[in-house]
Amino acid sequence: MTGVPDLDGPVREQLSALRSMLVLAMLLTQQDGQDSILHYVANAVESLGSCTTEGIFLDGLWQDVRIPGQKAARLPAVVDAAEGGPVTLADVPWSWAYSLSSRHGPAGYLVVGASAPPADSERFLLQLLAQQAGVALANARLHTREREQAEEVRLANLALVRSMEIHDRLTKVALGGEGQAGIAQAVYELTGRPAAIEDRFGNLLAWAGPDRPDPYPKADPARRARLLDRAVTATGPVMEGERLISVAALGGSPVAVLVLHDPAGTAADTERVAVEHATTVLTMEIARMQSLAQGEARMRTNLVLDLVGDTGADSAALLNRAQALGYDLVRPHRVVLIEPAGACRDDDSDLFFHAVGRAARAVGVGSLLAPRLHDVIVLADTEVRWDLLWARVVTEMHGGRCRIGVGGRVLELDQFPHSCQEAELALRMQKTAGGPERITLFDNLGIYKILATAGDTSAMERFVTEWLGPLIDYDAGHGTPLVLTLSEYLDCGGNYDASAKALSVHRSTIKYRLQRIRQVSGHDLGLPDVQFNLQVATHAWRTLQALRQS
Repeated sequence: MTGVPDLDGPVREQLSALRSMLVLAMLLTQQDGQDSILHYVANAVESLGSCTTEGIFLDGLWQDVRIPGQKAARLPAVVDAAEGGPVTLADVPWSWAYSLSSRHGPAGYLVVGASAPPADSERFLLQLLAQQAGVALANARLHTREREQAEEVRLANLALVRSMEIHDRLTKVALGGEGQAGIAQAVYELTGRPAAIEDRFGNLLAWAGPDRPDPYPKADPARRARLLDRAVTATGPVMEGERLISVAALGGSPVAVLVLHDPAGTAADTERVAVEHATTVLTMEIARMQSLAQGEARMRTNLVLDLVGDTGADSAALLNRAQALGYDLVRPHRVVLIEPAGACRDDDSDLFFHAVGRAARAVGVGSLLAPRLHDVIVLADTEVRWDLLWARVVTEMHGGRCRIGVGGRVLELDQFPHSCQEAELALRMQKTAGGPERITLFDNLGIYKILATAGDTSAMERFVTEWLGPLIDYDAGHGTPLVLTLSEYLDCGGNYDASAKALSVHRSTIKYRLQRIRQVSGHDLGLPDVQFNLQVATHAWRTLQALRQS
């Protein structure tokens, strides 16, 4: 039997080196990080022969992998060839750059040096080492990317789960009708930070969490406006000092502000997501509240108009509609008409309606109102000082003037139209009389009430023509106010000063007009019977004028 021949020394050394290379290749493929791979490669160079590691050039940078204690060499730029090549290093007789490149791996070189060119077998092992290092680096980077992607997926899943938790919590708030207080409480529970809801002017609407400020701070209006402009145009919540804020807007206009208190400025993405979701719910809540308010306002307006309009609506239906609004119609009322002095534009009419509403609430006169083209109807359910209502409307209008007509008492539902007609007559009588805007109660019209409610006005017209005909014709031809002057003079009991004040003229003007009245009419104003008939005639004249305006 023939024995296996003995291997000579060089062959045994090569086989040993190959076995070492195989072990090293296995070690390299087991490494997860670039630094450990480079460390093994740098130290393995000297185990393969006479060469030493001068440096490793990777991704355009020199890596810090020189052997401890070895003298650092100044390394120039290496060759561009993918397979590597010779390089020149100071104080290094022979040096070579072996390519570390591999598919999907980094581009770089293993730079080695020696006192003399190594044997071909050693150079073969160095090239093999560089190739294995390139493969190991590519695998390590692939594993790193996989780990990073896995971590990103994990974090994304966590963020998704958290986002769903936030969405579910705030959806329960919205569906449960917990309102703004519930939204603030949910944000506090989701973030662990105090949360507040403010109106657009900075007034506190809701707070959740500890350390509520008292009093609540309010920013300067100009600064607040700048903050809202910045927040509305931002793509997410914005920081303002120690507060993270987000604006709820309808139609591009801010309607509320959600505030998360974050003194350290450490709010993370999840907190911002909670604020953004909560802002969406807050916007929906405010839109719902506005819709309800508008719907209730329309119901109130329609109820008032149906009550005073004599539409023939069923009493039971009217009572049910009032009950749905929480209003008791079965109690004494008066119809009050409030009219602004002068014509109003559409936007001014809306402002006037809200001014009347605020005044009615402040005085406690009633809560059922309805706007019309030229006035506002108020169903007064209490007896108040009407001059206080007039003064409060003027205040709410910032000095604007108005007239008020108050109808008679309503004890049955079918009396509302009649009270409205009485209030309208009171307003017309006030305007016919001239003078400053004021309050006129139908109950205080005296003889005007009798004259205005007469079914046939032809006798009244003949009476007025008999006693005032020449004066009426004179006023029409000369543009004078003789009939009005006579009416005020008689109503003031023949007092010159009181008449002048009522007509806003000088006392001597009254005397001159009365002289002209005597001349034109031919009546002696000093006779009691003449005074009585003239006063009745002037009252009838005013009543006819008011009736013709209807």
